Amino acid sequence: MNLISPEIPGLVWAYRFIPGESRCQRIAADSSIDNLSAGDGWVWLHLALSDARTPALIERISKLPQAAIGTLTSHDTQAAITVSEDVVHGTLVDFERTFDAVTKTIGWLHFAVSDKIIITTRLHPLRSLDRVKAAVEKSAKCSRPIDLFEMLVVEFQRTLISLVLELTEELNVIEDHVYGEAGHRQQPGLAPLRRTVVRLHRHLRTILALLRRAGASEEDEVPPGFIDAAERLSDRLEAVDRDVFALQERARLLHEEIDSKISSETNRHLYILSLMTAFLLPPTLVTGFFGMNTGALPFADGSGTLYAALIIAFSMGLAWLILRRIGIL
Repeated sequence: MNLISPEIPGLVWAYRFIPGESRCQRIAADSSIDNLSAGDGWVWLHLALSDARTPALIERISKLPQAAIGTLTSHDTQAAITVSEDVVHGTLVDFERTFDAVTKTIGWLHFAVSDKIIITTRLHPLRSLDRVKAAVEKSAKCSRPIDLFEMLVVEFQRTLISLVLELTEELNVIEDHVYGEAGHRQQPGLAPLRRTVVRLHRHLRTILALLRRAGASEEDEVPPGFIDAAERLSDRLEAVDRDVFALQERARLLHEEIDSKISSETNRHLYILSLMTAFLLPPTLVTGFFGMNTGALPFADGSGTLYAALIIAFSMGLAWLILRRIGIL
């Protein structure tokens, strides 16, 4: 982030793309705002929303409609793609990263694309965005801002594929434990896995619906090439969404299997407790009878312990025969 130059506060990076050149030009962090608009080609400007001066900067440097500026400066956590005044703007889902590791925490990328500029903003560093930056520095294959937007979504799709593979491996390990001998009692990894997959599926379906709706716009209402890019991106994301949905179904079935095993084990325990209750009920009646504080009880004058024990054993045997006869045992 640019903390030195007061001209472009909140700047993370900026690149200028000139048609016909194989490499893009990086705009220095201490450049003035005039350098963003001067020169040929088009510009990719990436800003950090953690800087409170970023909203005012966006209003100064761009001629975007107010709706697009509102999208870039918002902290929305819902996917959105909107077309207004020849500008495509919205919010895309991505994954946050730290300085030394990638995470599965969902982050949000706000964007606005016109025929001369693409502006992206984010609150936290994002995984796919860094790969796009490395790709354009290596070779500038984007001739239009909409091509860079397509690259952003494609990198997100590739990130999703790698994440689906990671979640599949985790689910395979959990399945081995559940269907093995040791266990279904504790599966702490299944709940966060299901939560991640459900959220991914929900956001993917939303992005797909928004892309299809935006792709149905008239060609003169969107930047050049957006309709074709929307069709290609819809096909890519649809394929990933099928994999995510399949993973969601596997996790759901596994959760149901765990619930079924726990229910079966609970029923077995209740069955054992019921049998113990049935066996101990007759002896309880016998001991209760001999424990009454009344007169003229049998065996009261002599040693009745042996007779009481025989009656208890006989009552337990009789209970066993009855349970065996009616098919409980």
